[in-house]
Amino acid sequence: MNKFQANALLMVAAIIWGTTFVVQQVGTGGLEAIMFTGVRTLVGACFILPMALRQFQKVRRGDLIFTVSDWLGICATGLILFTAAALQQYGIFHTTVTNAGFLTALYVPLVPIISLVILRRKVHWSVWPASVCCLVGTYIMSGAQGLDLRVGDLWVIASSLFWALHVILVGRMAMRTQAPLVVACGQFFACGISGTLLGLLIETPTVADFSGALFGILYAGLLSTGVGFTLQVVGQRYTHEAYAAIILSSETVFAGIAGFIFLGERLSMFEMMGAALIFAGIIAVQLLPMLRAKARTLEPEM
Repeated sequence: MNKFQANALLMVAAIIWGTTFVVQQVGTGGLEAIMFTGVRTLVGACFILPMALRQFQKVRRGDLIFTVSDWLGICATGLILFTAAALQQYGIFHTTVTNAGFLTALYVPLVPIISLVILRRKVHWSVWPASVCCLVGTYIMSGAQGLDLRVGDLWVIASSLFWALHVILVGRMAMRTQAPLVVACGQFFACGISGTLLGLLIETPTVADFSGALFGILYAGLLSTGVGFTLQVVGQRYTHEAYAAIILSSETVFAGIAGFIFLGERLSMFEMMGAALIFAGIIAVQLLPMLRAKARTLEPEM
C-alpha cells in the first residue's frame, strides 16, 4: 500500500466519524457517555475479531512474534482511547458544543509537536501551516462565537492530549507489529472492557437504556469503531502521524455535511470558509512534499 492509498483510508475514516456525530446526538437512548463508549467499542471488537485472528495466525507463521511488550502496548493504546473518549464526553456535559468541537481539535498541532519533541521524528514544514489551517477552520465551523471558558473545557483540553497520544501510539504499534487488524481489535477490547465495567459501576444503566440505544450502539460500533478506527490503524501504518492527524480532522467537515443532510442543519458562508480551510490544510500536506520530491528529481546532476 502506498502513502496515497493510506491517506485515502484515513479520509474514509473521517467521513465515517463525521456521520457518527449525528447518531451520537440522537441515538444513544438512555445510556450515558461511559457505558455507550464501552459497549459500542466491544461491538466493534467482536466485528473485526475473525479478521484479526486470521491476521494473527498469518503473522505467527511468519518471522514476526508478538512479545509481551507488544500486547502491553496494544492495551495501553486501548486505555488511552477510552480515556480520550471519556474525558471528551464528560467535558461536553459541562461546556458548549462550540467550545468542545474547537478544543478537541487541539490534538492536530499537538501530534507533530509531540512527535518532534519526544520521538524526534521530523515532519515536512507544510505540517505546521496546515495544522493552523485545520485548527482555525474547526473554530470557524464550530460557530466562531468566542470561547467562554468553563470547567468542562479543561476536561476537553485534557482529552485532546490523549487523542494526540492515541494517534501517535496507533501508528507506532501498527508499524511495530505489522498487524494493524490485531492492534485495532486489541485496543477495542481494552477500551470496551474498561468502559463497560466502569459504566456499570458509575452509571448503573437499565435494560431499557440498552434497548433504546440499540441502533446507536450498532451503527457506532460497527461503522465508527469497527470500520473507522480499523481504517485509521491500517492507514497509519503507511503514513506519518502528523499527516494523519490533519486528514482525520476533516471529520468536522463531514459532521457538518451529515447534519445538513439528516438533521436539516445549515452551514453559513462563513462556516463553509472554515471547511475550505480544513481541506486546504489536507491538500497542502499531500501536495507540497510531493512537489519538493519532484523538484529534487528534476535537479541536474553536477
